[in-house]
Amino acid sequence: MTMTAAVLLAPDALSALPVDPDFLAYRAEFVVEKLFMNKTVATRQEGERLLEEAKRYLWLTHAYPERSLSMISLRVDEAWHQFVLFTVAYTDFCQHFFGHYLHHLPANISASDPRPVATWDEFSELYQVSFGEAPSSLWHDDQTVILTRRLARNRDGLTVALTGGRAVLSVGERVLARVDARAADALAFVADKAIFYVRELPGLVGADQLILAKALVRAGVLRAMP
Repeated sequence: MTMTAAVLLAPDALSALPVDPDFLAYRAEFVVEKLFMNKTVATRQEGERLLEEAKRYLWLTHAYPERSLSMISLRVDEAWHQFVLFTVAYTDFCQHFFGHYLHHLPANISASDPRPVATWDEFSELYQVSFGEAPSSLWHDDQTVILTRRLARNRDGLTVALTGGRAVLSVGERVLARVDARAADALAFVADKAIFYVRELPGLVGADQLILAKALVRAGVLRAMP
C-alpha cells in the first residue's frame, strides 16, 4: 500500500462487520472462466482464489469506508475488472450484499481522495480482523511471476551501469537494484522495453530470469501483467 503520514485506528479500536455467510459462499464461475481464458491464471482453481480475494477487497471497502484502500495487486484488480464487465451479475451482487453499486477504481487512488490511504500493514490488519486470517499470497504479484508472465515497466528514465563488478539499475541518482554483472544485459533490456515476457530477459536462463524478475517486481521497478 502507498505509505502515508496519516495514522489509522489502533488495533483495539477496530471492529469487524460480520461477514455474511452467503457472501463468502458466492461463486461466479463465469468470471473464473474468463480469467482462465485470458491467461490471467494458469488454472481455474487459481481463478477461484483470485476472485475470492477481489470479493474480500470489496467487502473491506464496504466495511471500512473511512479508509482509502489501494488496489495493490494487478491480478486481483483484473478479477474485479472482469467481474464488473458482467454488468447485470455484478450490479445484482453489489445491490444484494452492499446495498449500492461499487464502482471499479484505477489501481492508484486519486490524489483528490481526502481519506487516509492504508499502508500494507494496515490493510493486512483490517483483513485479519474481518476474515480471521492473513491476506493470501495472491496479493503479492511477485509470487505469481513465471517464465510466461508478462511484465510492464513502472518507471521511465532507467539507466544501467557496471560498478565494482555489479550491474546497477538507477533512475537519476537513485539506485533501484544492484545485481551480478552477468545480469547487465537483462537490466538494459528492462530499461528499454515497456512490456515483455520474463522468458525474454537476455543473458540469463530459467531460474536466473525468475530471480531477477521477482526482485524487480518486489522493488516496484516492474509490475506483473494479466
